[in-house]
Amino acid sequence: METVNYNIRLDPDIKMQAEETFSAFGLDLSDAINVFLRVSVMRHGFPFELRKPLLKAETLQAIAEADSIVEEYKNGTRQPKPYTSVHDFIQEILNEEDGEDEEDGEI
Repeated sequence: METVNYNIRLDPDIKMQAEETFSAFGLDLSDAINVFLRVSVMRHGFPFELRKPLLKAETLQAIAEADSIVEEYKNGTRQPKPYTSVHDFIQEILNEEDGEDEEDGEI
């Protein structure tokens, strides 16, 4: 079968995640894109439903931030902070919200 080259721009993180996902099916990214295009042609449109996200932008941003934090723990660039009590943990959160660095208030 004759093929043609086509260049596309991708977010590097999405590309990496897609490659990992499709490799579980024995596909490289080029194969997966070809599958997407073939099914799109067969269905005369996208092979899935497109809808506006039900989540607010702030929620989507928080999810992305949480995913980023999880990834930092996985790759070792972020380490968990030790706390001696729940009080210390809550106080640090309150201090971060107030822009403070030291414990100087009660909960």
